[in-house]
Amino acid sequence: MNDNERYTRGSQRLAEIDGEGGRHVIEARKDVAPDLARYVIEFGFGDVYSRPGLDLRTRELATVAGLVALGHAQPQLKVHVNGALNVGCTPAEIVEVIIQMALYAGFPAAVNGAFTAKQVFAERGFLPVS
Repeated sequence: MNDNERYTRGSQRLAEIDGEGGRHVIEARKDVAPDLARYVIEFGFGDVYSRPGLDLRTRELATVAGLVALGHAQPQLKVHVNGALNVGCTPAEIVEVIIQMALYAGFPAAVNGAFTAKQVFAERGFLPVS
């Protein structure tokens, strides 16, 4: 498989998950780090997000969990909370994943993750979460 096929597949998967928001993330990096933007599309979305074995809902919930656990990736978490909603996750499921991370990543990381999720939910009209 050549890089053009990976890039095309990755671009399609990114659009499926993140829509316009994903395109903006990549475009914002093209002028400063075009290779990094290409790697994110080819490897991240063309290879990893396109693998069989997990559906997109599960992949996005796992990604939200990982980003919450990092505790310092709020811009990326915001993108992936939107992505999780785009692929059919509910706000309640996202909140449960964030609460689960309090056990493994600590309360500060979970509280920061909940704050980021709240911003996304508010922007998309999902508040209050039930």
